[in-house]
Amino acid sequence: MVVSKSKEVSQKFEEDWKGMVFDRRYVAVAWGHIEPPKGEVKSWFTDGEYCVLSSPTDNGGKLAVTHYEVKQTSRRYSLVELKLDTGRRNQIRVHLRDLKHPVVHDPMYGYKEDLSPVNRLCLHAFRLCFKHPVTGRRLQFETPIPSAFQKLMEL
Repeated sequence: MVVSKSKEVSQKFEEDWKGMVFDRRYVAVAWGHIEPPKGEVKSWFTDGEYCVLSSPTDNGGKLAVTHYEVKQTSRRYSLVELKLDTGRRNQIRVHLRDLKHPVVHDPMYGYKEDLSPVNRLCLHAFRLCFKHPVTGRRLQFETPIPSAFQKLMEL
């Protein structure tokens, strides 16, 4: 999350968010072992009645592109780093479902019988890099991977 101290800076972020942010990454725990362990998911999103619908071919929706890399696997799960080329609603959740490896504890796009021992969606924004709107300096902020994710990977 980014908070600005002035209206001017806030407006700059609003006007050119995509131009200022040059990297944002997420980590997720997904069900199963993802093959290949590194790749790209590309699809077109449209809004369904209850959730986002994804099509592998251009159906007039909005293009969504996600790059993924498996960082660790366990018996049941994969710890995946994700980078978005686009920023569509629920993009990571939909794309991992498209790969047949949904995010653990995802009530909308995951398994109905999710028996994982965590009580939260296993998706976490861990890196945000952007150009400062006044100084132009490149800034990078990171947070650690949640301990609950690491505990899952030990199962």
